[in-house]
Amino acid sequence: QVQLVESGGGLGKPGGSLRLSCATSGFILENYAIGWFRQGPGKEREGVSCISGADGKIYYENSVKGRFTMSRDNAKNMVYLQMNSLKPEDTAVYYCAADFLDPHCSDYKKWNYWGKGTQVTVSS
Repeated sequence: QVQLVESGGGLGKPGGSLRLSCATSGFILENYAIGWFRQGPGKEREGVSCISGADGKIYYENSVKGRFTMSRDNAKNMVYLQMNSLKPEDTAVYYCAADFLDPHCSDYKKWNYWGKGTQVTVSS
């Protein structure tokens, strides 16, 4: 079955960096849409960055453009989110998600497979 396991969260300082990893199994990564989502305190879950399963294009939410970089290693079944220039507003639980039907990153409700999440806290 599809499994997604996030790691790499923790405490980061404003202006600092963190790298999240998502170990995937149970499906062929290159054939699926894969994405990073986050849910801050009292906020709705939102798409941060996603890779289309159809054409491999990468989407970034406006607030993370130029700061976050998403990548995947199909051979290792791994997905990464490099987060630079961290801001306190990046504080959230970050989730890795996958779906075969290639939903848009902005519509988290259409994604079917989710990891349990990893906490990222940005604070001095």
